Amino acid sequence: HVQLVESGGGLVQAGGSLRLSCAAPGYRYDTYCMGWFRQAPGKAREGIAVIDSDGDTAYAESMKDRFTISVDRAKDTLFLQMDNLKPEDTAVYYCAAGATLSTLIPQSYNHWGQGTQVTVS
Repeated sequence: HVQLVESGGGLVQAGGSLRLSCAAPGYRYDTYCMGWFRQAPGKAREGIAVIDSDGDTAYAESMKDRFTISVDRAKDTLFLQMDNLKPEDTAVYYCAAGATLSTLIPQSYNHWGQGTQVTVS
């Protein structure tokens, strides 16, 4: 069983930055993909970025200039660096794991964290 625990969310002013973390002890980074998603109230969950077993990354077009996904395998932790945040970035942010392909489709992932709230004022 893969346990994912996000942290790093909070309240930030527009233009600010946050770095989200997702602890994933024992996760098989060399086999599966991990991703970041978000869900705003009343909206569908949307993909932000994915990193595959080779460390290659892919982003949603609208977020690639401000968001950066990375992984520290030694620490079993996935990160999402978010810069120049905007009020429309307000959402619950989730990390996900277990996809066999590099994709931003939520249904492709079978492990999810509990989410961390990001609020941009």
